[in-house]
Amino acid sequence: MPETAGTAPLLLLGPLLRHVDPVSATVWVETDRPCEVTVLDRRVRTFHVQGHHYALVVVEGLEPGSSTAYEVHLDGHPVWPQPHSTFPASRIRTPGGPGPLRIAFGSCRYATPSTVDVRDGIPPDALDSYAVQVAATPQEEWPDALVLLGDQVYADEITPATRQWLAARRDLDQPPGAQATDYEEYSRLYAESWGDAQVRWLLSTIPSSMIFDDHEMIDDWNTSAAWRAQVTVTDWWQRRICGGLTSYWVYQHLGNLSPQELEKDQTWQAISRRHDGSDDAGPLLDELARAADREPRSVRWSYVRHWGSARLIMVDSRAGRVLAEGDRKILDDDEFDWVDGAVRNAVSDGVEHVLIGTSLPWLLPHAVHDIERWNETLTSRHAGKLLGRLSDKLRQAADLEHWAAFGQSFERLGRTLVSLARGELGPAPATALVLSGDVHHAYAAELVHPGGLTSRVHQLTVSPLHNRAPRAIEIGFKIGWSRWARALTGVLRAAGRVSATDLEWRKQSGPFFGNELGELVLEGSNARFRLFATSRDEAGRTSFDQVLDTELS
Repeated sequence: MPETAGTAPLLLLGPLLRHVDPVSATVWVETDRPCEVTVLDRRVRTFHVQGHHYALVVVEGLEPGSSTAYEVHLDGHPVWPQPHSTFPASRIRTPGGPGPLRIAFGSCRYATPSTVDVRDGIPPDALDSYAVQVAATPQEEWPDALVLLGDQVYADEITPATRQWLAARRDLDQPPGAQATDYEEYSRLYAESWGDAQVRWLLSTIPSSMIFDDHEMIDDWNTSAAWRAQVTVTDWWQRRICGGLTSYWVYQHLGNLSPQELEKDQTWQAISRRHDGSDDAGPLLDELARAADREPRSVRWSYVRHWGSARLIMVDSRAGRVLAEGDRKILDDDEFDWVDGAVRNAVSDGVEHVLIGTSLPWLLPHAVHDIERWNETLTSRHAGKLLGRLSDKLRQAADLEHWAAFGQSFERLGRTLVSLARGELGPAPATALVLSGDVHHAYAAELVHPGGLTSRVHQLTVSPLHNRAPRAIEIGFKIGWSRWARALTGVLRAAGRVSATDLEWRKQSGPFFGNELGELVLEGSNARFRLFATSRDEAGRTSFDQVLDTELS
């Protein structure tokens, strides 16, 4: 972006409050040019990626349990809060204060309400509605964290305005058509998704933790080996995956890291040492992205968040998959060993609530689970043959790609959680909670077998924040919990000689459809799950109402 002589720098996006611990916080911004960014007297220079300018300000020396209002200055000019804002001051609130821990979560946010096509019939935005609700709530009742579980942007489902913008850049009749293909186009998606006033304020004052899902790259990303064989040979894939992973690193992953992790991160250290910000970090990040696509072990996107009595283990369930038929894994062995180690660390630290964040649900409706296991078995058993190819086409068309479609990984996560809940790894926590999104509806399920569980183990799924479920999905997931559907898929499973799982779970609540946001309220060993949903009446008025409040512990 060209500099404008004689004018002050502009804040294009942010501030986003990201990692917060009892004594430090990180604040992320995007600006229109190189400049010095100041937050609470901490000053850093921006860094540069393909014509865009960013800064991550590490604020240290905070007091545990404190609440500190902050401003953002660019080259000494105040740019945040914005003039005439009706929202409260942005604040950094550190853990350690009285009261329960509140964690908001959800996934799948398609742009902002002002940019979508009204003919799509998308219900009101739950994240915007939540921002308005939080702003009107006493500060002591604000959430302590926001967990975004995938599809923060949609690279393959763009808005009308972005389509027009893309058409002015290139020929949309050439593959991949009206989809984001490079870093510049991805940067527009983030501006479109995070630029409205409500979500901008919310992200400036509630610490956020994020992980990707498929639409940040492309629908069905890493569904199967056959999918990769089809996509990776195209002449546009390398530019697409580099743009997607590089922008994810800048806009999402960087803020997931603690100050201590930033000090050890070689990529960040190489970028942050360029003190004048003039060197383009794009080539370095492109190299990282290409390596991550070719050899997933070269980059770890998973991470841990520490919240006093709760521990979030955020798991990458997309980029690191093993896709060879007969040995499919949603995480490779090294990554799963890392997850198991993080669980053991949580136990040794005596946390009351272990949270596993994964964009894809672990426990699905029973009939859907059976279909995914059946499909995996047929595709693997008949790999290279016509039936195997047809099964893989069904897998892609019907999105049969959740944990159930990776049987080894489904069972291994089950063993980890059962061992945790039985106290075999140390003193059992009060709850083990799997937080997920993706499936464009919300529900709560609980693991009920095997027995001997000291902890309660729950699957909590909340999606979408701003999108809608196709009618077919709504019908499928409604009947997927029914006994007759389970009996029918049980026959299918038996006919296909599909091994059954020893795990058993039951639906607690749902399914709920519409745009939704979940909230956990954790205090001591107690845990509650609250669900909020948006609606619009005949006069066009939007409401945001609690539709569920249930005990988890």
